[in-house]
Amino acid sequence: MPFYHTLGQIPSKRHTQFEKTAPSGSSSGFYYEQLFGTIGFEGMSSLLYHVHRPTMVREMLDSIDVTPKVAVGKNMLSRKLVGFAIEPANDFLDSRVPLLINNGLIFGLAAPRQSMTDYFYKNADSDEMLFVHRGSGKLRTLFGSITFQYGDYLVIPRGTIYQIEFDTTDLEQHQPRLLYVESHSPIYTPKRYRNQFGQLLEHSPFCERDIVRPVSLETHDETGDFLIKIKKQGSLHSLVYASHPFDVVGWDGYNFPYSFSILNFEPITGRVHQPPPVHQTFQTDSFVVCSFVPRLYDYHPKAVPAPYNHSNIDSDEVIYYVDGDFMSRNDIAPGHITLHPGGIPHGPAPGAMERSIGKKETQEYAVMVDTFRPLMLTEQAMKLDDGKYYKSWLDL
Repeated sequence: MPFYHTLGQIPSKRHTQFEKTAPSGSSSGFYYEQLFGTIGFEGMSSLLYHVHRPTMVREMLDSIDVTPKVAVGKNMLSRKLVGFAIEPANDFLDSRVPLLINNGLIFGLAAPRQSMTDYFYKNADSDEMLFVHRGSGKLRTLFGSITFQYGDYLVIPRGTIYQIEFDTTDLEQHQPRLLYVESHSPIYTPKRYRNQFGQLLEHSPFCERDIVRPVSLETHDETGDFLIKIKKQGSLHSLVYASHPFDVVGWDGYNFPYSFSILNFEPITGRVHQPPPVHQTFQTDSFVVCSFVPRLYDYHPKAVPAPYNHSNIDSDEVIYYVDGDFMSRNDIAPGHITLHPGGIPHGPAPGAMERSIGKKETQEYAVMVDTFRPLMLTEQAMKLDDGKYYKSWLDL
């Protein structure tokens, strides 16, 4: 995210001595600086200051292969996956079910029953985007904490050490549901919404005020055995560190986790139906993310509010349905996922175009991911496939 933020204590000049101060006022050693950066010192970065060295690995435990198992590598059928049919799991990482993959991303769902309490997690391969469909709680990181609730996107840069802590009442009364995307390239806000300095422009559907930065910096001056699970090259490695990973006293920079609520996305409308890019929320080198939110329909006297049929020639389109009345589709419910592969056209379901004429607004929430490379379906995805969605455009 290209804007500056700082939290906690930092020295006046980077890469200089930063002395710890004892209660007596005397020096008691130095804090340890860490550059948390990307793209070989050319991408966005932050400087963090640790109580202990962030490099103290005590022990390497097991490594588990978590590479998704592909069931359909070359897909030419439109599909509907019933997302809420995935089985919940106690552990946060065990609950993550990869469904659609290519060499740029992993798209999946999670239904965790418990918070992460006995280990910390780091994805060393990918930026992560978590969308909160059900549940609330706190994202705890070495940069500080971010509270989350229904409708929040949590954007977590690769290499961030974090824990997910759900509110107790949600765990007791509701089943948390998350959509997650692991991106092998950095996740940014759309370039066309930013000026040359990175500031979001006036025509952007959201602004910096809508971005929630980390607060409540935790600083643990603790040594011992701390389990960190690190995902790297399709494996989950368990390492024991000799100091608490949340020992940062301060940091500043441009590379840090943040959240943005889909409820704060301001829709762009027009006299005739607007194309999907007006809904864009994030971009990477290999896919874009769009947010569909309640909005007024097109106001040309002959407007057709339903989307026109269109061919996905260069991308696969995935839509995760969150809540509301999904006017362009039939037989769609929250938690459903539709996949429209590149190479064949798709559009509104039979009757949807006619139903939309004369309507003034829509009340729907959905998250769309358009990929620039074909998607493969995992074995878990095929268990959720209804097997008949591709026939849903037939006039019978």
